[in-house]
Amino acid sequence: MSKQIGLLIIRARLYSCQALSTQTCVERILAAADRLFYAKGIRAVGVDAVAAAAGVSKRTLYNHYPSKDALIAAYLQGRFKHIAPSDAPAREQILGAFDRLERMFADGSFRGCPYVNAVTEIGDPRHVAASIAVQFKEQRRLWFRALLERLGVKDADALATQLQILSEGALSAALVRGGDPALARSARAAAEVLLDAAKVRSRKARKE
Repeated sequence: MSKQIGLLIIRARLYSCQALSTQTCVERILAAADRLFYAKGIRAVGVDAVAAAAGVSKRTLYNHYPSKDALIAAYLQGRFKHIAPSDAPAREQILGAFDRLERMFADGSFRGCPYVNAVTEIGDPRHVAASIAVQFKEQRRLWFRALLERLGVKDADALATQLQILSEGALSAALVRGGDPALARSARAAAEVLLDAAKVRSRKARKE
């Protein structure tokens, strides 16, 4: 009898969040979704797999996320980290973004940009994933622009777009080429050329 009770207790802990706070339950679900969606793909992973990996029942998962689309949105928003420019030198921060890409490509877990992956897999521009992806990409572009404005670049908005394209190109190329860190270094070198050229143009503009 005691053995049966023990099994019931283990099963209850594994497949429900009743003993956990709502926050802890949500964190477990999102952690499982993040891990599986990024590694295997949104389309390839069902809600059943996420629930099992989180150690909750499917019903419990749906209590927090009424649909898979809602879970996808939460997964993407969970990766959406707003990073404001720091007090470090602006040029150093801009080039540091490409250094981070190099480390990301080299760590062995790189599977591409999660936002691009989601938009590509879902294939519906009206899906919430598409709007979240646009917001994320625009946030990164505006981050570049804020730093370029600090440097006094004449057309910071245009150059921010160019730097963002360099970053996006490195991400895409790295996915195709198995996460080659050299691609990030090449993108960084191109960014340096753009920054140097912008500095020269700004100096000429001030003289005029």
